[in-house]
Amino acid sequence: MIELKDVKKSFDGKPIIKGVSMVMEAGKCNLIIGASGSGKTVLTKCIVGLFKPDEGEILFENQNILQLEKKERKELRQQIGMLFQGSALFDSMTVEQNVMFPLDMFSNMSINEKKKRVNDVLARVNLKDSNKKLPAEISGGMKKRVGIARAIVLNPKYLFCDEPNSGLDPQTSLLIDKLIKEITEEYQMTTVVITHDMNSVMEIGDHIVYMYNGQKRWEGNNQEIIHSKDEMLNKFIFASQFLQDVKEMRMEEDKQKAK
Repeated sequence: MIELKDVKKSFDGKPIIKGVSMVMEAGKCNLIIGASGSGKTVLTKCIVGLFKPDEGEILFENQNILQLEKKERKELRQQIGMLFQGSALFDSMTVEQNVMFPLDMFSNMSINEKKKRVNDVLARVNLKDSNKKLPAEISGGMKKRVGIARAIVLNPKYLFCDEPNSGLDPQTSLLIDKLIKEITEEYQMTTVVITHDMNSVMEIGDHIVYMYNGQKRWEGNNQEIIHSKDEMLNKFIFASQFLQDVKEMRMEEDKQKAK
């Protein structure tokens, strides 16, 4: 679990994060959504310790990351897995070497133990027998899955995903969403997803926070968002006429079921 208490952050005297509080639970996909400039990226960098908030608390399992010593922060960061927007694979390394990289950096495993662990996580993301391929030899969806394998190879308690479906076709995006949700529930990780993808919101949004102008404007799940009356949220989520029609149809269906 990750808890934020009244987190504030400014740059050059300009407030970017304006007193945000939330709780992100283990075993759930916690989504942070919002338009560009809404503060979601800065907030996420505060959570993982890349930025230090001006005020507030950030608790990992009731442990305030802002009060940890250097060694304790390093230990905590080893419990955090990251899936980057562009996968961020090393082009000159094979799939196996990319996934093994965190083990080389942070574990004392033997080479055989490392290879077994790499094989295990690659099998989990359905990339068995892809060990010796280079990133240039695999598809965008496969690169994302390699990124997920690398993110979970150290058995993290926390998983952060930055736009995991960026650049993927709709069908592949759904597969990545499904994989993230399955892994989150299987390993009981606290997963935080920063996304603009409304399919992700509706598919895996166990807990959704909508950021607007540096503040938490709305909070709920993928069922509650359909019935939200927040005008700014509805403009962001249901931007097209097609999506507005879908929202109205869904609400009407729910009304009929409730009768």
